[in-house]
Formats: sequence, structure tokens, C-alpha cells
Amino acid sequence: MAQASGVTVRTLRHYDEIGLLRASERTASEHRRYTERDLRRLYRVRALRALGLSLEEIASVLADSTDDLAAMRGLLTAQLRGLEEHAAHIEQLTRQIRGLLGQIDSGSMPDPDRFMTTLEMIAVFENSFTTEQQEQLAQRRTELGPEAVEAAKTEWSGLVEELLRHVQDGAPVTDPRVQALVGRWDAVGSRFHGAGAGGEQTKAAAQRMWQENSEEIGRSLPWPVDRMRDLVTYLERARQSR
Repeated sequence: MAQASGVTVRTLRHYDEIGLLRASERTASEHRRYTERDLRRLYRVRALRALGLSLEEIASVLADSTDDLAAMRGLLTAQLRGLEEHAAHIEQLTRQIRGLLGQIDSGSMPDPDRFMTTLEMIAVFENSFTTEQQEQLAQRRTELGPEAVEAAKTEWSGLVEELLRHVQDGAPVTDPRVQALVGRWDAVGSRFHGAGAGGEQTKAAAQRMWQENSEEIGRSLPWPVDRMRDLVTYLERARQSR
């Protein structure tokens, strides 16, 4: 039986012990004797096992009826759903690792502390945006291209410095200079979000991400967290005063 089916004797004994596949006959010396029906059952077990079902699930299906297609469909549907979730998780991990490798290769992560901060930021990002939103943001970055992305980062850093000075000086949010800077800030941010409802949703998700994770995000920025929180509040006041 082991040679005919390609499974080990140990496996056959295990299936017998748990009642999944018992030999229909015994010899006079009590050796197991498998019939053609037993062989067909073993093939079913192997086929279902290859689909990732547990031995308990296989036993349940075969115990009901080998012809119960409704039970089989329900089980396979659940299995497919689990596999799709697992595949999505693998895809997510693949994107993360590729991103980390890219940063390491570019020499932009010189020390372990910064590396761990990047890992924390990945977790924050994944928890803040849906898979669809992550794909939209990634597509938008691809459309912009590396040079445009770096230019936007540089412009954004300059805006942070200028606006922080206005916050420190106590400049009113209605000051035309402040309003001009806020307009440029919003324009830079809009480059990374798509048009229409999808873009508005990713913008809202980004705002929630900051509100809920400002401490973690702040550790990845070159400015003190408290000053960045004050800046975000200042920006919101400036927008409301328009």
C-alpha cells in the first residue's frame, strides 16, 4: 500500500490510529490488508491534504459523505479565503522587505536604531492605510518618479523650517506669508494623493495616522515631536481661517 500510494508506512499507521484510514481487512496474522476501496479513500485524503486541509477537516468531510459536494464546497471556500489572506500577507511582507533592502543598498540607513525606527514606521503605515490605499499611494509615487519624489521631500523640509519659525515667532495664521506657505504645503502633499474621492480618503487616512501615531512618526523626523505637533495644529488653524 505504501509503495502503491507513495506515502510512508509510518503515515499509514498514523492514519489508522486516528481513524482516518483503517484497513478493511486483516490477515490471519493480523497484518493490515487494504482493499481497492481503501486505496481510493487514501487518494482522497492525499488530494485534500495537498489543498492544505488539516487531517481533522479531511476526516470531517469523509465522515459525512464522499458525495456531499455542499460540505466540500464550504470547506474549500473557507480554505481558499484563508489562502487569499495568507497570499495578501506574503505580498505585504514582500513589499516591506524590498523597501528595506532598497534603503540598505542606498546607504540611507546607517545605524540599527534608524533601521528599527523604519520598521516601526512600516507597521504604522500598514495599520493606517487599507491595502487598496497603499496600492494607490505606491502607484502615485511611481507616476511621479524618484526625482520628483526627492524634490517634494526637499521642498517639504524647507516648508517645515519656515513654518516652524512663524510658529515660534507667534505669527498670526491669517498672515499672508503664512497662508502662502500653507498653500504650498498642501500642494506638495496633494502630489502624493490621487484625484477624486480616493485621494481625499488617503489624505484623511494620513491625517488620522499622524493623530494616532505622532510619537512614533516624530521619532523618524529631524525635528522635536512637540514642535511638529504645534506645527500641525498651526496648519489646521491657518486652513480654517481662510
